[in-house]
Amino acid sequence: MSETEVTPAAKRQRTLIGKVVSNKMDKTVVVRVERRVKHPVYGKIVMRSNKYKAHDETNQYNEGDTVEIAEGRPISRDKSWRVIRLVEAAHVI
Repeated sequence: MSETEVTPAAKRQRTLIGKVVSNKMDKTVVVRVERRVKHPVYGKIVMRSNKYKAHDETNQYNEGDTVEIAEGRPISRDKSWRVIRLVEAAHVI
């Protein structure tokens, strides 16, 4: 297999972008991912959100940061996502 080919496992890897809402755990951040959905009856666009626990090996991400997370093998009972990169740092006032 050459370097440019993508393995099947890497193709299936889901990535999401969300905001860090908690970093109180060691090596873990809680990321809220929001999505826009059309209401089935009324047709209005509403915001839905899910929270994911993601692995942060170096404890470098803070609340308010926008990060990209990727799905992977289970790391703990309810943590199977890991932070890939920082998209935007939090605005500190």
